[in-house]
Amino acid sequence: MNAIDPRPLFVRALDQAEQLVGGTDPDHYNLQTPCDDYDVRTLENHLLSVLTRIDLALRGGDPLTTPVIATGVDDIPASWKERRTTLDGTIANDAVLEQICTLPWGTLPGAAALAGYTGELTTHAWDLAKATGRLDELDQDLAAQVLPIVRRSIPAEERGGRVPFGPVVQVADDASPYDQLAAWQGRQP
Repeated sequence: MNAIDPRPLFVRALDQAEQLVGGTDPDHYNLQTPCDDYDVRTLENHLLSVLTRIDLALRGGDPLTTPVIATGVDDIPASWKERRTTLDGTIANDAVLEQICTLPWGTLPGAAALAGYTGELTTHAWDLAKATGRLDELDQDLAAQVLPIVRRSIPAEERGGRVPFGPVVQVADDASPYDQLAAWQGRQP
């Protein structure tokens, strides 16, 4: 097992995203998010696909066989809970930390894959909270812990193409951890 187990931070990111998904008013599904081309419903369906992709990768499968956006989902919170139960069972196995995972951004051990997906879940939680006016529900300490991971894994330069983020947005040094996280990934806080 790795010296630093990424699962506790990953679970915090999952818990936060689950709270936001479960608390989204369906009347807000058509609101635009900070993600280009994603309204709230599309973002939540993307998050469902992320859960499936993580699980597949950690079990040695090909996450690219899962569409980027889940379709045909009538009850997003119920689908989240089903996928989360499966994923929780997968991450309970210590062997996932060493499992070689083929991901959209490279081939990595499971521990590194979990760290990458922690960043994705935390960022999309901000996207969802921003779109639905619930920024006060975000765990700033989680963002503070995820920010250095994201800065190491997503280069500041050469954005676009293989690095699907806009240019880094400048924010004040004392900006909140979530504002810094969003700005690093090309979003306007």
